[in-house]
Amino acid sequence: MNDVRTNDDPEPFIGLASLAKMAFQGADLGPLRARLLDRVARNAGDANALMDLSTVLHLMGQRECALSVQALALDIQQVYRLRGSGNSVGIRLLAFMSPGDLTENNALEFLVEGSDIALDMLYVSPDLPLPATLPDHDLAMVAVCESDRNRPLLQHIENLVKSWPRPVLCAPGRIARLTRDGACALLRPAPGIVMPVTTRIDRQTLEGIGGFPVIVRPVDSQKGRGLMKLDSPDAIPGYLKTRPENEFYVARYVDYRGLDGQFRKYRIVLIDQRPYACHMAISGNWVVHYLSAGMVESVEKRAEEERFFAGFDNGFARRHRDALLAIAQRLELEYVGIDCGETAEGELLIFEVDSGMTVHAMDPVGIFPYKQPQMRKVFKAFRQMLVSRMSSGAGLLACQGPGMPGPYMCL
Repeated sequence: MNDVRTNDDPEPFIGLASLAKMAFQGADLGPLRARLLDRVARNAGDANALMDLSTVLHLMGQRECALSVQALALDIQQVYRLRGSGNSVGIRLLAFMSPGDLTENNALEFLVEGSDIALDMLYVSPDLPLPATLPDHDLAMVAVCESDRNRPLLQHIENLVKSWPRPVLCAPGRIARLTRDGACALLRPAPGIVMPVTTRIDRQTLEGIGGFPVIVRPVDSQKGRGLMKLDSPDAIPGYLKTRPENEFYVARYVDYRGLDGQFRKYRIVLIDQRPYACHMAISGNWVVHYLSAGMVESVEKRAEEERFFAGFDNGFARRHRDALLAIAQRLELEYVGIDCGETAEGELLIFEVDSGMTVHAMDPVGIFPYKQPQMRKVFKAFRQMLVSRMSSGAGLLACQGPGMPGPYMCL
């Protein structure tokens, strides 16, 4: 089995960052899909083409087909490499990845794009043995996100990395604690934080809850799928008729609208315990999503986001210094994202914490000229975090260690 292809190969791996940027900019992915299909027709063993085709299909909304194509790619090879820009590689990062759709992993490609970081993505599963040969690397990072589906995989990775001969970032056991109820238990007692008690319940229990209004969502739902505010018991039967899931998270609704009636959601990443702003979305709806909040259409909203970025260190970050530090210390992750708001009393309202929140620089420069400099700060901080962790693991020279489940050689 050919475990690693590099961008020196005639048919290089394109990767998620480039493909997502095309889709984000409204490009027609049909011609690229046709070219990738042609590559596979000419060479059924072209794993790079298959993996890129899987990503294209995901971006086109063809999930089941995308997963089937991804499985074909992983039958051929488990490691996919994106080289850093320029002539030399400064950092070699190995990422543990889960097979599955685009929500299963931290999209590290966005964080390393255009840098001197070479990213090797190793797809693993409990029933998929590690390749006999692994790419040499300076450090590893667990990119697998928390979910019920990924819980056995995180445990599997936990066993794999117990004696890993390189520093391993974002320990899988700590990622596994980021369930909505688990994160609530960790963070709710921290000073300056509002995080309503989140409870996991089944359908029958949901029918008998009280304490309205409440927020309900299916377990493992993402991007607001199935998220709803229920104002009274009468709303429960209608909600359940629309949802096939058996388990749900329920929490008390907190009205966090500002004096102008608008809701503001902030995405923050903690890198080495330091907070960095990634976006601020403003909406008249309590369910705030950046792409549907009207940020593109509103000059006023973008101007406020720009001011938020410019004054973040001396404003938001300083106001919530104790709360953000407590979050970082309790989660114990080198990199983690937070979606949050502010209550009328000025406390930090936590919506979600996740090791795989999407952070990118794809927004059009002509509309969001202030975003590129801000995201460069984030990417620079991520690189510096890797450098500092490399230093802590200096002197390790081979990808083999006692206790690992077999001898693994590095390329």
